[in-house]
Amino acid sequence: MNLCFDQSLGLGYKSNSQKIRVMSESWVNNNIFCPVCGNARISKLENNRPVADFQCPSCGEIFELKSKDGRIGRKISDGAYDTMISRITSMTNPDLLVMHYFSLQVVDLTVVPKFFFTPTVIEKRKPLSPTARRAGWVGCNILYGDIPEQGRIPIIENQNFRSKDRIVQDYARIKHLQTGSIEKRGWLFDVLNCVNAIPTKDFYLKDIYVFADKLKIQHPDNQNIEAKIRQQMQFLRDKGMIEFLERGHYRKLL
Repeated sequence: MNLCFDQSLGLGYKSNSQKIRVMSESWVNNNIFCPVCGNARISKLENNRPVADFQCPSCGEIFELKSKDGRIGRKISDGAYDTMISRITSMTNPDLLVMHYFSLQVVDLTVVPKFFFTPTVIEKRKPLSPTARRAGWVGCNILYGDIPEQGRIPIIENQNFRSKDRIVQDYARIKHLQTGSIEKRGWLFDVLNCVNAIPTKDFYLKDIYVFADKLKIQHPDNQNIEAKIRQQMQFLRDKGMIEFLERGHYRKLL
């Protein structure tokens, strides 16, 4: 597999960001299968279509590509804050493809399913200054590091493609966590992040209760945090993310 961008595609552009956009999108169009259904290709959509770069011709799933020269950090810059929040709450946002490239070669590529996005992982940026061309415009950052690790499915790791069957399997497994309720989605993934933060495979309910103060800050309107935690633990158990061993005793199956 050739992981290099086709540099000839950028010759007609002056802006480096435009060059990268054209080269990275062409590379994905020519090399990437659908991580949802396994179809051999996802197709490039027409330019200037809002928040959509690719679509699978088989299952219809839509993808947006974000690429960065260098390691993907905790945050990824995105578009208008209000638009992003509207997309998340209406479930019209696409799945996100996150590409790390270096020296115009793909190093890592990850897919984040759309149902892993919640308002808490979208950071509101300061409005542009009155002297800016788009004065008052408010952008946002995706808090990539706050998305549970189960929602960041690697396709390419350190220039090595993972098995297509394994990727599709990983996606199908976590799709069981999908819910249309923003409130339920927020609680579920906040508790899942707490489970992920516990260093041992086997753990107890008291280990999760340690995060109660953090969850209270994230969900200030809830007055019964421990009961909500137990509810989410049951949901994670029912979806095969954790195993119930005995009263208050669990094992990760993630």
